[in-house]
Amino acid sequence: METTKIRCDYQLESAHHGITFPDENWELDSPSGDALITTRYAEKQFHPREDLQGFYLYAGWLPVDRQLRGSAAPVTYRGDKIGGHVGLSNLFITFSGYWPERGAWMRTGTFKECEAYSVCARPGRRPGRVMVVASAGNTARAFGQVCSDNGIPLLLCVPEDNLGALWADKPWADCVKLACTASGSDYFDAIRLSNVACEMEQFYPEGGAKNVARRDGMATTVLSAVTRVGRLPDYYFQAVGSGTGAIAAWEANKRFIEDGRFGSHFMKLMVSQNIPFTPIRDAWRAGSREMLPLGEETARKHAAAIDAKVLSNRKPPYGIKGGLYDALVATGGDVLAVTNEEARAAAATFTRLEGIDIEPAAAVALASLEQAARAGRVERDAVIMLNITGGGIARYREEHPVVMQRPCLTFPHDAPADDVKRQLAGLF
Repeated sequence: METTKIRCDYQLESAHHGITFPDENWELDSPSGDALITTRYAEKQFHPREDLQGFYLYAGWLPVDRQLRGSAAPVTYRGDKIGGHVGLSNLFITFSGYWPERGAWMRTGTFKECEAYSVCARPGRRPGRVMVVASAGNTARAFGQVCSDNGIPLLLCVPEDNLGALWADKPWADCVKLACTASGSDYFDAIRLSNVACEMEQFYPEGGAKNVARRDGMATTVLSAVTRVGRLPDYYFQAVGSGTGAIAAWEANKRFIEDGRFGSHFMKLMVSQNIPFTPIRDAWRAGSREMLPLGEETARKHAAAIDAKVLSNRKPPYGIKGGLYDALVATGGDVLAVTNEEARAAAATFTRLEGIDIEPAAAVALASLEQAARAGRVERDAVIMLNITGGGIARYREEHPVVMQRPCLTFPHDAPADDVKRQLAGLF
């Protein structure tokens, strides 16, 4: 499909070694291979692109070369109702989802659209090959919509038990195919399936947290907040599965410090997980740079028990140089944990006070903010950014007919790689 070309000047840089290099071939790793890569933009001071639409308002700090159809941007507003409820006087809520009265128009109801519209517009795409994305649900819904709307070949790998998250206002185009790992599997199994696919010549990995376009797309939530507030917040609250969004927030924070107009401090990253699936919290509380051992059956059991299924990542980019551990240390942050019951109560509070529904992961973030406020972990007058990563889905589904997406193939989580490859080969 025809798209609007965008020129954005940037280089890639190793988060650990400071080596810079051009973005020529969908690079996912630094030359040393032991650190995340980041983007260094020629535009040192951020200015919204008023000539572009939707999400691409933030193109000055995005590694993109075109504007895709159908995008929407996060919206930040002063959260006085929620702030009053928890006793905070300077709370700002960054909302990603569907909420027309607030100017929020994300049709999938999640900030994963920010990732998809950035990744799918990144230079270095592979002509004639198919991008592969593994997801616990929301990411697949966003990438499926964006690729379907823009004619981009895509293979999605998702656990069968998470198919309830894969809906759209119309069937996806034939360029998007869905493969599942059988009931009882989890996100880690979907990642394994995607890795098998990427061993084949016709497929290539999107890259997950290693993809600079994914992280910088997530970082638009911070661009929204800082430009709305006029300064860097003191605290940043978000629920995490991989922690990629928090890493992205830290990276954006560093760019704003270099910008020089919005402050010289780091936002304290206050990230949260859903009990009992808390591997990031467990490692952080143990003072460990590496993730602690977690048995496969225990991990599956804990993942099945949480409401916020999208937070069930067993292998987050935690210990890698430039990853979540470094972000938490650099910002003086912390990892909190809330129960399903606490998150459900927070979701009900948000709907009652703000008039819109929010997703379980966003409710985990709000519950962690309530927890921190009650414990005196944040100053009452501190400037706080609450990242509501998904919302308005119930309303969108009430107002629009939706179609559930169905898999083309379903594999046992322990299916032999050769069998998987043979069946995948005929999909496209």
